[in-house]
Formats: sequence, C-alpha cells, structure tokens
Amino acid sequence: MSTITEIEVHDLRFPTSLDAAGSDAMNVDADYSAAYLRIVTDGPLYGCGFTFTIGRGNEVVCAAIRAWADRLVGRDAGTLDPTALYRELKTDSQLRWLGPEKGAVHLAMAAVMNAVWDLAARRAGVPLWRLLAQMTPEDLVEVADLQYLSDVLTAEEALELLRRQEPTRQERIAELERTGYPCYTTSAGWLGYSEEKLRRLAQEAVDQGYTHIKLKVGRDLAEDKRRLAIAREVLGPQGHLMIDANQVWDVGQAVEWVRALAEFDLHWIEEPTSPDDVLGHAAIRRQVAPVGVATGEHGMNRVLFKQLLQAEAIDFCQIDACRLASVNEIVAVLLMAAKFGVPVCPHAGGVGLCELVQHLSIVDYVAVSGDLTGRVTEFVDHLHEHFVDPCVVRDGAYVLPSQPGYSAEIRAETLASHSFPDGSYWRERAAAEAR
Repeated sequence: MSTITEIEVHDLRFPTSLDAAGSDAMNVDADYSAAYLRIVTDGPLYGCGFTFTIGRGNEVVCAAIRAWADRLVGRDAGTLDPTALYRELKTDSQLRWLGPEKGAVHLAMAAVMNAVWDLAARRAGVPLWRLLAQMTPEDLVEVADLQYLSDVLTAEEALELLRRQEPTRQERIAELERTGYPCYTTSAGWLGYSEEKLRRLAQEAVDQGYTHIKLKVGRDLAEDKRRLAIAREVLGPQGHLMIDANQVWDVGQAVEWVRALAEFDLHWIEEPTSPDDVLGHAAIRRQVAPVGVATGEHGMNRVLFKQLLQAEAIDFCQIDACRLASVNEIVAVLLMAAKFGVPVCPHAGGVGLCELVQHLSIVDYVAVSGDLTGRVTEFVDHLHEHFVDPCVVRDGAYVLPSQPGYSAEIRAETLASHSFPDGSYWRERAAAEAR
C-alpha cells in the first residue's frame, strides 16, 4: 500500500511579458503561469500535474485545485483508478455548480486529473501515451466521458472506431519511433516581435525542418500583411502558413480580415471569434474557404466540441491538455473528431502544454484515428528547461516520450525560484522595483 499523504500546490509564474513572448491581439502582456500540484505518498510513488494560465488569477485556480484534491489524502495511490476518480469529481454537485464544467473550477479539475494520470503512468512504469495505447478498445471506451454525446457518438460507435485501429497500432508506434510526430511552430510569430526578429526566427524554423509556421494577427491589417509577406517569403510557396486572431474579431470582421489576408495562401485561421460562438465559427468557415478554420484551445468542454463538429464549424480540432478535464474528456473529443473526419491539431506552448499534448497526439494517431493526414501539433520553444522530462523536437517532429508519466514534473529549483510571490525570482524583482 502506498498512501497519499499530502497535496502540494504551487502558483508558478514566469515573466514572459518582458520580451513579448506569448503576445497576441487579445493577450498583450502574458506571464506564462502554471497552477501546479504534486501528489505526495509515503513511498516513492508520486504524481504531478498542472493547468495553464497567463498570470493574474493563477491563485484562484490554485485554490480550486485544493478544493478538488484535498479528498485524495489518505487514499491508496497504488490502486487509485483515474477513471473512477474522474467520475467521482465530476459528480460533486457543490463544486461542479461553480462551472459546471467550465471556468477556473474546470481548469483545476484538469490539473488534478493530469496529476492522477501522471501517477497512474508512473505506477505502470510507462509514458502516458503508451499506457493508453496499450488499453483494449473496451477499456478506452470506459475511460472516455461520453455523457451528453450520445446524439453524435454512442459507446458502441466508439468501440467500433477503436477496434478498427487496434490490429495496426504497433505499426503506427514503430512509424512514430522512426519519424516522430509532426509539429508546427509559433515561436516566430508573436505579435510583439519586430519584423526583423520575425524574419530571423522564421528562417531558423525553416532551417530546423519546420514546414508549418503560425503568426499572430488582428491588431493592424497593414502590419499583418507586412509580417505575413515576410513569413511567406521565408517559408516558400510549399510551406504551410497559419494565422491566429485569439478571439479578437466579431464574425463579419473576421470574414473581411481573413479575405484581405488570403493572398498569402493561408492554411488556417485560428480562433477567429469568441470560442463559444459555434454558429459564428460555422458562418466564418463558409465564407473564408478554402482557408480552414481551427479552434479549441478555449473550448470549455466536450459538449462545445460536439457542437462545433455537428455544425461543421471547424476544419481542425484544437484540443488543449489543460482546458478540458484531462484524459477522460480528451479521449471523448478524439473519438468524436475521428467519427467526423476532422483532424486533431492540439494547441500547445505556454508552460508545459507541449510536454502534455505530445502524448495526446500520439494516442490519437495510434489508437483512435489511425491517420496523420492534416495533423500537426503546436510547438513553442519556451520554458522546457524547467521540466524534468522536457519534450524533444527534432527535424520538425516530436520525439516519442520514453520516461514513465505524463512529462508533467517541474524541477524543484524552479518551484523554489518561480513560485509566486515568494520564490527567489519574484522576491528579487519586487526588491528591485521597490528601490
């Protein structure tokens, strides 16, 4: 027996706003942050998880994490079933009422369940993607939260999808071990970067093997045209160029702006309007084709994804490992996307999102969709040095994680330096500003 003795919670913040990393038309001063927890036991077993924010308010999510996770103390970590716990948490009527299944309380549930899945994979001695890819179709359907989805996906349909892919799973694993999972970069495209920096970083990306680059847009149309011209020149006519408005436009404005930029042969427009506006996305998609529409990083739950797919509102499904309530809800979205034939292209970046989503993309290809067509996962080259098992990208592709767990553990020295407001970095900065 390995008993859970404590839940450590850390408010981690990184000063990315100082160099405009993470800047876009909506979020001009992002300080990438993680509401992070560690499940501690009386033995060697432990689990780590987090959700992502961009600074102020991270303390609210940390408080919600404690509300969800304190009930784990005293339980046997050696037998803790992530799916049973997920169902227990989501049926807590008092905490659930604060969402339900949205907002800070849902972000916190994602963090807790990410830690529980990390613990489960560590207990099994395998990376999370392999833990899920080794499950039987029956077990994976059990993992998926299909509540409210039966009008588009029944358990029987999900089972058939998974059974169809099961005989060739090992072939796809072997393929990814050779090639990695394809990714795109946003590291060159932050809106606060100068045009000179954009050109330099875009060229570095091409030299590193990237064929997909994404730029932030939506502040000034003339500026967007100049920046896209630079990116297209560097990328060449065969490369894929994407843009991301981060929700800044109304529907009509989105259509006009994208049409004005279509000369740059855009692969997709991401988050063109409010993430909750299903019909707005559908209208935009109809009017900007052949430019694709992508969204999902702020998709609050699986029901919203259901509606986006039902309404034929998206060409690319962008799950987020810390917005949805971890693996149980994400597997359900992967299954729906596979049924509708919409490629899953996860959102990443931030603090540790790349570390997590690589596992989810692998599971989608190996066990769910069996297809890489149109699939590419975001990579942003920020803050990986703070992780014990950082993601590795080589020649524009994620290298398969090999260490046990969900790649979610943050280094102890980072907890000491960047916990807010008492970590050494933040104390020193406060002292310098006070002088």
